[in-house]
Amino acid sequence: MPVDFHIETMSVAEKVQLLESVWQSLCSRPGDVQSPEWHGEVLEERRRRLDDGRATVTAWAEAKARLLQLGR
Repeated sequence: MPVDFHIETMSVAEKVQLLESVWQSLCSRPGDVQSPEWHGEVLEERRRRLDDGRATVTAWAEAKARLLQLGR
């Protein structure tokens, strides 16, 4: 079913909210979503970067707040 969004005219905050809605929809049926093999490879590299101190993590609430601020 096509959905008509005018993404070009949406604010960053509206786009983030749209992404959250899509993500929630995908998560409601996780068995329907298959990750490609390269996702595992990327995750392993990120894990190595965390383990050796080349990367850090940010809590989702903080990252989300920063993204929402971009839209204001």
